[in-house]
Amino acid sequence: MLSPEVIDAAEKLWNYHHMHHELKLSDCILALGSHDLRVADRAAELYLEGFAPLLIFSGGLGNLTSDIWTIPEADQFAEIAIKKGVPSNAILIENKSTNTGENIQFTQRLLAERGLHPSRFILVQKPYMERRSFATFKKHWPEKELLVTSPQFSFTAYPTKDISLEKVISIMVGDLQRIKFYPAKGFQIPMNIPDDIWTAYELLLSSGFDKHLAKI
Repeated sequence: MLSPEVIDAAEKLWNYHHMHHELKLSDCILALGSHDLRVADRAAELYLEGFAPLLIFSGGLGNLTSDIWTIPEADQFAEIAIKKGVPSNAILIENKSTNTGENIQFTQRLLAERGLHPSRFILVQKPYMERRSFATFKKHWPEKELLVTSPQFSFTAYPTKDISLEKVISIMVGDLQRIKFYPAKGFQIPMNIPDDIWTAYELLLSSGFDKHLAKI
């Protein structure tokens, strides 16, 4: 299943999903919850490096965590950040959202309730969800400046015993499908998909990496 052709196609998707943004000092760090706790580590490190004075964790229990956890993603992420030295009074928690769109919409509501209006965000997400998170954020909050980053791992170094390479590839395939078709549903802004990336997607799909496709 993991032939050289599959690995090559998967690495093309991995590179495409990255936004390759250069980070700048910002008003807020927004970390989107998931099954990958390393996102919390990355967000906490950026706060401790002084990139922003406010750290928001957004995430309840979603598609990848509702079957494995009972504690909301955002609460677990916040606990990790506090253990790394982030003061609790610099953290806001949104722990009801179940997908990327809700992450953004519920965070908007949370900030509005507190009278906070950050202009520039650093959004922290899994490496292979950078682009879709960018497209979703800009659909719901186009007037905000957005930089996206993720845990700093190469494609081959990223998998763990709990997050297998096969699972990563399936999720990347599902995310590319969403990038292609979600703009028509009003969920995201359109993003250009080069022909070679779509060809790699089709190869992976035909190779059985279809476990995380959306019902379009």
